[in-house]
Amino acid sequence: MKTALVCIALLGLLIFGLGLAVSITRGTTKRSIGHSDDPTDWLHKLCRAHANAAEYNPILGLLMLVLGMREPAVWVLWTMIFATVFRYTHVVGMIAMPTLAQPNALRFTGALGTYVCGILLVIALLTVA
Repeated sequence: MKTALVCIALLGLLIFGLGLAVSITRGTTKRSIGHSDDPTDWLHKLCRAHANAAEYNPILGLLMLVLGMREPAVWVLWTMIFATVFRYTHVVGMIAMPTLAQPNALRFTGALGTYVCGILLVIALLTVA
């Protein structure tokens, strides 16, 4: 259960950290709502990274919590860890690159890893249901 809880906490930290970064950036840019369509704009990148994390992290966290309560196999624990790493990789690929208009290896790897790990966690849950 410890692995699941640490991963869930890290996924939560990612959402709240990105949310705080969006709020701070809104304050410094004096833009209270929305963002520009410019894929190089810092606020645009932060908002997209936060929205993406808000879409995927909660269901991953829920899967981890339920599986963590069921004495998961070692491969499931590693899948939780990798899913968490891939979520952070995806965020770095979104905010650290010059633009969102061009694909990049970090964003692609983070997204693909999220899908693979998410599907594996769903399969793990179905096998213990």
